[in-house]
Amino acid sequence: MDYTDSDGVTYKGASVGMPLGNVCVLGMGKTGVAVVNYLLGLGDLVSAITLYGGARSAEGQVSQSLREAGVNVVLGTEELSGHFDLCIASPGISEFSDFYRSASEHATEVIGEPEFAWRQSPQRWVGITGTNGKTTTTTLTNQLLQAGGLSSEYVGNIGVVPTSRLVQRPKGEWFVAELSSFQLATSRYLHPRVACLLNVTPDHVEWHKTLENYAAAKERIFANLDVTDLAVVSDEDQWCRDIIGRLEDRQLRVCHINVHGDPQTPLAAFVREGRLVVRLEDGEHDLVAVENLPIKGEHNCENALAAAAIALELGVSPAAVCHGLLAFHALEHRIEPCGELNGVHFVNDSKATNTDAVQKALTAFVPGHIIVLLGGHDKGTDLAPLAHSVAARCKAAVCYGEAGPRLAKAMSDAGADMGLTVCTVPHMKQALEKGMSLAQPGDTVLLSPACSSFDEFKGYEERGHIFKELVAHRIGAEVL
Repeated sequence: MDYTDSDGVTYKGASVGMPLGNVCVLGMGKTGVAVVNYLLGLGDLVSAITLYGGARSAEGQVSQSLREAGVNVVLGTEELSGHFDLCIASPGISEFSDFYRSASEHATEVIGEPEFAWRQSPQRWVGITGTNGKTTTTTLTNQLLQAGGLSSEYVGNIGVVPTSRLVQRPKGEWFVAELSSFQLATSRYLHPRVACLLNVTPDHVEWHKTLENYAAAKERIFANLDVTDLAVVSDEDQWCRDIIGRLEDRQLRVCHINVHGDPQTPLAAFVREGRLVVRLEDGEHDLVAVENLPIKGEHNCENALAAAAIALELGVSPAAVCHGLLAFHALEHRIEPCGELNGVHFVNDSKATNTDAVQKALTAFVPGHIIVLLGGHDKGTDLAPLAHSVAARCKAAVCYGEAGPRLAKAMSDAGADMGLTVCTVPHMKQALEKGMSLAQPGDTVLLSPACSSFDEFKGYEERGHIFKELVAHRIGAEVL
């Protein structure tokens, strides 16, 4: 099952134009429906299509229209029957779930959606993963490629189902794919031309069962790289350093990312004397000053280095990379400025749903002038490293929601001798009000929750939007 394109490049495991047989799709959300619609367009290459919606699925307009198109739609169960040549699972379905187990028992092969999309159109992929920073780096990489005159679009976990873009995909277009651990866990042949890992910190352990499984899923982004490809990997955490060692044992080209200095490796992306530098085989590229980047914080510096290294590797000129870096601004819900009142600045970092993301966000602001709002659904993670960072950099911590009491205790324990003010309130609205009461000119009130939002909101997007609405109401401005 290999495919050789018109340029003579062979992609192991690709199935372009090949019969797929009897295909099953798991999940009736955005991903599952996109896959089914694509399969419907393959004609005789697919002998039958079955969609299992899952235990909570129910009849509706979507299921009715799919049935009318010839799809066998099965709702309200996660137990499969019959046999399928291929099963394509939506990313929310854990490989350890009963749903996935049942699929494995009834299908020759079970894969995730990005793996399927790659098999159908394997040319020119960039893969980007990491616990934090994926979306910013994916968006920035896409912008840098376009600044260099390349055809590209972002796909994947960023919200665009890759399979939904296959029919319209122009020849020569790059797919810059944000890939989550959920999506990578079920990959087999996925082979990006450049693969990037930004960081590995504890997250989604409830889905993967262990941190080791989670890290292994991230590492799968490199599984099929060869010596002509490039791995771009941060060397700032031990998980990534261990992965780098294994990649270099395979004699792969590895570009080390380090925001604290030159790692002294042949390929590197780093900060030297306050400037972004990327070193590849064609030499060093001195790009822009860190202070001139519109996106702030050490983690965004790391994101910029990764995106720049990818773009330069793919042939974008240094001048175009510099232009793109200086033109890129913060994404919504990611250290997003959302107003100022009487010298107090308000920042929406609702996407910071784990402790590592908050620790990195704190580096974007003046120490001692940060009032951080922490809270939401408690993931049960170790709070000690976060509490140490908050105590060292923040003026106050306002803790709210389900996780509020545990967060407040951790902050109080760490900040007892450091002058940190710690408060507990019921909800985010009260947290903002308390934060404003503690703020003085020059301070920043930062929503960077370190938790998921599901105790109070539908998701981090809703949380961020409501925070911005609350801020706008108080400062008499329109919502940004």
